[in-house]
Amino acid sequence: MSGDTLARSFGRQAFGLSPENYQLARPPYPPVVWDVLRQRAGLRSGISILEIGAGTGLATEHLLEQEPQRLLAVEPDRRLAEFLRARLHRPELEVIEQAFEELDETPQSYDLVVSATAFHWLDAVPALRRIHALLHDGGAVALIWNVFGDSIRPDPFHKASAHLFAGHRPSPSGGGTTQTPYGLDSEARLRDFEEASFHCDPPVMFEWTLTLDPPAVRRLYATYSNVVALAAEKREALLDALEDLARSDFGGVVTRNMTTSVFIARRN
Repeated sequence: MSGDTLARSFGRQAFGLSPENYQLARPPYPPVVWDVLRQRAGLRSGISILEIGAGTGLATEHLLEQEPQRLLAVEPDRRLAEFLRARLHRPELEVIEQAFEELDETPQSYDLVVSATAFHWLDAVPALRRIHALLHDGGAVALIWNVFGDSIRPDPFHKASAHLFAGHRPSPSGGGTTQTPYGLDSEARLRDFEEASFHCDPPVMFEWTLTLDPPAVRRLYATYSNVVALAAEKREALLDALEDLARSDFGGVVTRNMTTSVFIARRN
């Protein structure tokens, strides 16, 4: 892929085209992620949580399992926010349709702030400074990513399909490009935390694989921001080509490398 990166503001509308498909197509976070948050980020019952970019609730549902006193889910896309409200009915959950940059909350209101595969759509250091102000003393922020592919393990489907994305604008996540994906760039993320006056633990990385049949390939790629950014006719042609490639060249079984990264930092 090449060309200018999609604007960060595009993230506010990139994923609401079909909330039902997003919920079905996107892989869940490995259960060990929530173990790490319990052990290192103070995730427990009775706390106050702010989630940034909640989407359809792939992380929200697991945060709710810990029985927080309050969970405020901030989601700027109306379609996703409405889907999330309808899917998760809990008295402690409040979903607001708003960009995080516009959020007006009382300082030191939260014990934990979480953002799952969404933070790359924000300007990191200003956003982290706002988070710092919203946390209680000793509160934590956890940034989580499910990253598709890496630069180390062989990824035959990515290699075989790369030509289909020639000239497309990449996401700020850096997925599918030659640069280090945003969620795996530990040095850059640690610098961001330090600049925003956080004390950051060493990041935790979990490697795993995702197996997809051809329809699942289509559903997944339909959720990618650089695919959503295409005109409808071009988008459908691309998804047709990806599904056909999975069926014809990969025998109907595509394996994608996944890395889940977890960055946890505490308010100094």
